[in-house]
Amino acid sequence: MRPDAYCFHQSFEPAGPSEFRMDRHYLLYAMEGTIRLEANGRRWTLPPARAALITAGHPITISILSRLTCASVLYTHAFAPPPPQVLSVFDVSPLARELIAECREWGLESGPLSPYAQRIFETLVAVCMRLAETPSPCVLPAPASPALARALALTEELADGTPVFAEIAKATGQSPRALARRFSTEMGMTWREALRRIRLIRAVEALASSDAPITEIALGVGYNSLSAFNTAFRDLMGKGPREYRASFRD
Repeated sequence: MRPDAYCFHQSFEPAGPSEFRMDRHYLLYAMEGTIRLEANGRRWTLPPARAALITAGHPITISILSRLTCASVLYTHAFAPPPPQVLSVFDVSPLARELIAECREWGLESGPLSPYAQRIFETLVAVCMRLAETPSPCVLPAPASPALARALALTEELADGTPVFAEIAKATGQSPRALARRFSTEMGMTWREALRRIRLIRAVEALASSDAPITEIALGVGYNSLSAFNTAFRDLMGKGPREYRASFRD
């Protein structure tokens, strides 16, 4: 008999998109590596800085972008209340990371939970429910058409340099006007807004996973001006990069 809550801890090689639908609520977390998550017309990347809380029965598409070690927690409807949303992606606090690491001791074959294990899993769910109340803004609308998907992929490939919109349109077999219309219609943003979001998402990941100087990170994601980077970062995250890094690590 499966326990009411357990941790699934395993490593995977990079892999293309696959749809998942679980019969339990679950916390999806990458201890190492990065996952791309798509659901409800939106797309997130999940490095170790972020996790996803997903309601049972809700389909998601997962791509493994780099060699992955995950430690995901699954629990029944009876074990704890359902997540507040069908899908929430949020920054993982140091407390949540420690609780996830502790939960790895109890897998699917561990049998009934001890009182101690029960409290650990209950605390983790409660902490993640609280974190999910502040979802991460590091999300992009998913392109609906293959033409826009190609353009967005090329934009991501060139984002740390100086991509030119007209050249991306030409390289993907579209006129600039048609491509601009696709960004507006399918993603609700301009190409330049999408490029800015891509760069800032990468900056958030770098701030959370490395000790690199902020100037180095800004230059590495494609910004030539530290002041412009700081302003754009604050507009998206509600705090400056230095403050964000400190709050993530406290």
